[in-house]
Order: sequence, then structure tokens, then C-alpha cells
Amino acid sequence: MSDTQQKRADELAETFELFDEWEDRYVFLIDLGRKIPPLDETERTEENRVHGCQSRVWLVARARPGGVIDFVADSDSSIVKGLIAVLQQVYSGHPAEDVLGFDVEALFARLGLDQHLTLGRRNGLHEMVRRIRRLAAAHAREAVAAG
Repeated sequence: MSDTQQKRADELAETFELFDEWEDRYVFLIDLGRKIPPLDETERTEENRVHGCQSRVWLVARARPGGVIDFVADSDSSIVKGLIAVLQQVYSGHPAEDVLGFDVEALFARLGLDQHLTLGRRNGLHEMVRRIRRLAAAHAREAVAAG
């Protein structure tokens, strides 16, 4: 885990803590989701789909120079788009080893997502994390094989 990941996680948690009511936190999540760019239609494929989510979710990894990975995703649900935005803030722009080493479960607990999301949404969130980790592991293996 990098300092930047922890800093982003801390900033998210501090913002969440500004809201006393969970309804306000949901509104904040939805606003975060509105800010993420839509996924290109060509990437909305079955191969890129996250299975196990109530909503339709597509998630791809894009390698950048310097060994960092960006995770780009989209959903047909506004709350899920907000959850995607949270994941992007702590995972995108980091090398695979940092992605794999980040304790996202601690962040979910700190944000209260483990308590305030429905079981279906929690399962979907965990499936998105599993896909991110699989993609990061694949990028790490490719980097080792290349050099």
C-alpha cells in the first residue's frame, strides 16, 4: 500500500464523517458516481462484466507507463457508480503490488459500507474488488514475464 492510497482513503473517510445521516452519505456516493467518466461502449462486453452484482457492472484495467494501473468501470446503478468512484480513488494510478496490498476491507468498515449497504450491494462491491485484484495480479505477472 502506498502513502497516496492511505491519504485518499483518509480523505474519503473524513468526507463521509461530515455527514451525520446515511441518506446524506448515499447522496454523496451518488454525486461521486456522477463524476466518473462513462465506460466506452466497446468495453461493455461480457468479458469485462463483473458477475455477482445485482446491477450491471463492467470493469477494465488499463496499464500506464511506469507500471501503474488505472481501473475504469461503469454501472447502470447510481449507487454502484459511487462505489466504483470510491474504488477508483484508492486503486487507480498505483502499481499492481500496491493494489494487491491495500486493505480495502478496513476502508469499507471505516466508511460504514459494511454496515449500511444491502447484502446484495456488499456482495457486488466485493466482486468488484476481486476483479480488481485479479486484473492487478495479471498485470504483475505480465510485468515479471516481460522483464
